[in-house]
Amino acid sequence: MKILYFNDWRLGVLKGNDVVDVTGVVQNVPHTNPGNLIIGVIEGWANLRGNIEKAVASGKGLPVSQVKIRPPLPKPVNVDCMAVNYMENGTLPKPAEINAFHKSPGCIVGHGDTMIMPDIPLSIFEGEAELALVMGKRARNVPQSRAMEHIFGYTNFIDGSARDATKLGNSFYQVKSRDTFAPIGPYIVTADEIKDPQKLRVQLWVNGVIKQDYNTDDMAHKIPRCIEWISGIHDLEPGDILATGTNHRGLSAFQGGDKIELEVEGLGRLMVTVKDEHNRTWARETRLDRQQKGLKGTTPQLTGKYANAGAGTTGG
Repeated sequence: MKILYFNDWRLGVLKGNDVVDVTGVVQNVPHTNPGNLIIGVIEGWANLRGNIEKAVASGKGLPVSQVKIRPPLPKPVNVDCMAVNYMENGTLPKPAEINAFHKSPGCIVGHGDTMIMPDIPLSIFEGEAELALVMGKRARNVPQSRAMEHIFGYTNFIDGSARDATKLGNSFYQVKSRDTFAPIGPYIVTADEIKDPQKLRVQLWVNGVIKQDYNTDDMAHKIPRCIEWISGIHDLEPGDILATGTNHRGLSAFQGGDKIELEVEGLGRLMVTVKDEHNRTWARETRLDRQQKGLKGTTPQLTGKYANAGAGTTGG
């Protein structure tokens, strides 16, 4: 099942090319806003699913092309992101030590929304194409053997990154947790629809040009290990997002006016645009392009505000 919010935060299910409104079916789920409604639906899925399926089967929908799609998880408790979690198409000699970071839930935007480049000095603005897990029940110290039982579904996730913003002081939080830095969607696909999340093609386009193109089978620390490790640090709650990392070779600069599209196999296509009020530009080369030229770091900023403020980074 493909679950989404649309228009004035109506809860819907995608049926072919139409969206069937199922808000009435879940109206008795305790909630105060769309954020905790979807969390309540996920928590109560075993009891709600049958009635939702009946409503979808008998209901008439609106063409998805004619609705405003909203973020399917507007306010999870936690957004955890795995760091340096790919073998870069098998080119790394060994996996990096398992690591992750928190991203603020306030970063989330949805399909058709805009990523906004902040008015700060940064070396490059990138967005990482990722498969994200949506947790279905509380996970605490979950062993790998039981980890997959805790997944409700999957969604597309872009990890926005203002590289080298740490030069402003403080921490990595400066780089990752700014407003609009976590586009997700366009919907949540329930786990039963994805046969093997460890074998999914991930593609990201910038203005129609493919930049990232890799498979989740290149993941260094597989999904069960990620859940085991994170849940050993803190509880993962229903509706939480765990982004599984990216292959960095195709990363490139996101720039004002860009149209960004991400499609993880089976999860639909997420589209966002980029806004930059300061006319910053970079070459359109990827990290792999530079590596093949024998160049280090990310491509330097060419024009616009802060153009001479910093050098390229190799950060994850």
